[in-house]
Amino acid sequence: MSAANSQQQTPLLDALRDRTNHPHAPFYAPGHKRGQGISQPLIDLFGAAVFRSDLPELPELDNLFNPESAIAEAQYLAAEAFGAQSTRFLANGSTCGIIAAILANCGPGDKIILPRNIHSSAISGLILSGAIPIFVNPEYNPDWDIANSITPEATASALEQHPDAKAVMIVYPTYHGVCGDLRAIAQITHQYNIPLLVDEAHGAHFNFHPNLPEPALSAGADLTVQSIHKTLGAMTQASMLHVKGDRIDIQKLNKALQLVQSTSPSYLLLASLDAARQQMALHGKELMAQTLQLAEKARSRLSQIPGLSVLEPLNTPGFAALDRTRLTVKVSDLGITGFAADEILHSQLGVTAELPMPQHLTFIISLGNTESDIDNLVKACTLLEATSDTIVNKPFMGGQDAHPTRNLMCCGTGILPVIESGTGILPVIESGTGILPVIESGTGILPVIKSGTGILPVIESGTGILPVLENRAISQLKGRSQKEDEILSFPRFSPPPLSPREAFFFPAETVPADKAVDRLCAELICPYPPGIPVLMPGEIITPAAVDYLQQILAAGGKITGCSDPGLQTLKVVRQ
Repeated sequence: MSAANSQQQTPLLDALRDRTNHPHAPFYAPGHKRGQGISQPLIDLFGAAVFRSDLPELPELDNLFNPESAIAEAQYLAAEAFGAQSTRFLANGSTCGIIAAILANCGPGDKIILPRNIHSSAISGLILSGAIPIFVNPEYNPDWDIANSITPEATASALEQHPDAKAVMIVYPTYHGVCGDLRAIAQITHQYNIPLLVDEAHGAHFNFHPNLPEPALSAGADLTVQSIHKTLGAMTQASMLHVKGDRIDIQKLNKALQLVQSTSPSYLLLASLDAARQQMALHGKELMAQTLQLAEKARSRLSQIPGLSVLEPLNTPGFAALDRTRLTVKVSDLGITGFAADEILHSQLGVTAELPMPQHLTFIISLGNTESDIDNLVKACTLLEATSDTIVNKPFMGGQDAHPTRNLMCCGTGILPVIESGTGILPVIESGTGILPVIESGTGILPVIKSGTGILPVIESGTGILPVLENRAISQLKGRSQKEDEILSFPRFSPPPLSPREAFFFPAETVPADKAVDRLCAELICPYPPGIPVLMPGEIITPAAVDYLQQILAAGGKITGCSDPGLQTLKVVRQ
């Protein structure tokens, strides 16, 4: 059978379908017994068929930890499709793959070189393995407030200083679609005869179109972890780990995966990996061509909206290529944060971004998006631009002279816009029934009354009357000075005095945040998404890190890993 013909097969999906349709009396877990014990509300939501396929490791379905039939065949086909020598299916997401990659290559006290903008799962791998991180700061783009990749030069320098390192780990691509020079980094890494491990969670689609960045395995990676669910057609949490070359000890890798994978993996997730592989092997180039076409349409149209800009390839260190299906849109020139824009787009305009950040939003265009999705995105961003000056204090990000004809005033219920027109100042006033904005249009004065959670005035645009969107985050900014209002950049870091594992197991104490500065952090604290730690166990807590985290919160972002979600206190290593 030729490779092309074999890729038409779906051995695991077929096995699950056959067993689902085979009538028998189930005396095994799960307890719902092929859906017969599922509550009606859940059946109403999902239908009954999916639960009939929620089966355990029956003989016909193979075993993830000792695959011999259906899973083994499905993994073989996946390796063939993704250019690997061997592939492992992951039912616990790329998180378990990253942890297993570290465990398979590093033991207690072993050094591993990795970028500081690594995902939090890698820090978990460091804690579990006892490996010592040699962090390399990635290149930073201040205009966009994003981290690029680390450079080949920085990798070479780290290896020269630490020639006893056991592995190098790279993020490729970043959350924003930025790809470093992975081929050069692989060549440098292999000069030391150690493996290059790649967090390719956001790059599973690279293998299927020449206009996408080079896949990690093709560029020289020895092991790569891909979230098939992030950019392809698998179910959430379904990922793959690929190996190529002889620098990875497969037996150690299998043992590591047994430590971090569930012994009751979902066959729904595993079968979705088999189906997603078949889909891409047979139709991947066509699907990615359509995806790229949609992304370019969105990129072009969004770039024409005043005040918005879309990230393009930049000739800067650590930025060798860009995944053009990833749209990072800067909104800070509108005078709003990415968090405020995200709240408005999601809650009021029916458009949801993947990643809000202080200055921008990132949108993923994938094989599941449609022309209608792109139209909705562009319309929503157009409306966001048209109404932004009535809801946001422009000086918050743009300086006092950014938009002198727009200002804010305060009333008993929060911060409300005051708009200057040719005929004078049009105030927003408070009435007994709620908020009474008064906005001038070509047809006269348009009062709108809205009680309760916020304000909803209207303005006139070239296409008609548009609603002005409410921004609940604005009231949090009242009273902040201009210095405080400057958007902080992701803080830089120095080598941690303690390893993540040492700090994790040290006794800890809780102190006020302002008293935690210069102490050693005992928590893994991340804005999420993207899940890149600002503070990790063993690092010195700097004023810049605390300020950055507090501003993320003030702007509407979410922080995970902190025992105090309000960041009034932090856990530190007890002195």
